Formats: sequence, structure tokens, C-alpha cells
Amino acid sequence: MTVESTSIGELAERAGCTVQIIRHYEKIGLLPEPRRTRGNRRIYSEDQASRLVFIRHCRQLGFSLDNIRQLLSFCGQSNQSCAQVDIIARKHLGHVQERLARLRSMERELKRMINQCSGGKVAECKIIEVLADHSKCLSDDHSSA
Repeated sequence: MTVESTSIGELAERAGCTVQIIRHYEKIGLLPEPRRTRGNRRIYSEDQASRLVFIRHCRQLGFSLDNIRQLLSFCGQSNQSCAQVDIIARKHLGHVQERLARLRSMERELKRMINQCSGGKVAECKIIEVLADHSKCLSDDHSSA
């Protein structure tokens, strides 16, 4: 079977996602509606397959659907400046770095709580104590990572 007649199941397998994800991307306009057979079966072109792979890679890197929509708008405009693409990627990197900092803070706090726990009774458990009283944390920067 050629790529020009790829079914939705085959495309999902190729892109490493589910059929439902493909349908969702079609519904929200990230992926154009495919051609249909006489039996109303979706068939996808190589361009649609490549677009889906692009979308999936963006999602794996944590880009939002809005960012992906913006990035897709630049595809096919090879002579246009990529300054806007760079801005989108740099802004996303900043968000990733902020999340990493919060995750590192969470890691430090969890290690501290675990190390302070003597493994005795719950009544003296430092983990329960800190979880019950946020003011006993070393910092606030681990919330909502």
C-alpha cells in the first residue's frame, strides 16, 4: 500500500499516536481533512503524514496547540524570515526552564522530607508533618510544577 492511500490506522501507527488523536487534530484544524474513498474511508497523502509527524514532534517537545498552529503557518514559506519561529521556540524554552526549576525545587523538598523521616510512627512522621503544613517547606517555588 502506498503512502498516498494510507489509512488512518496505518497513519496513527506511523506517527506513534492514536486514531483519536488524528481525528482530534482534524477537528481542530491542525490536520486537513483527508480524501475519502467511495466507502467513506479516510486516506492520507504523504504531505498529511509529514504534517502529522511534525505536529507529534512538536507535542513531544511540549509545544502548545496554539504554538503548533503558529509554527505550521510558517511551513511552506521558505523565503520568509524565521525570526517569529525563533521567538516562539525561545519563549517555549523559557517556560520549560521555569518548569524544570520548579521540578528541581520539588525534588529537593521531597528528598529533605524523606531524609528527615525516621521511619517510626505516623504521629512523628516528618513527611506527613510537612505535607500538612506548607510553611514547613524550605521554599514555595515547587508549587504547580
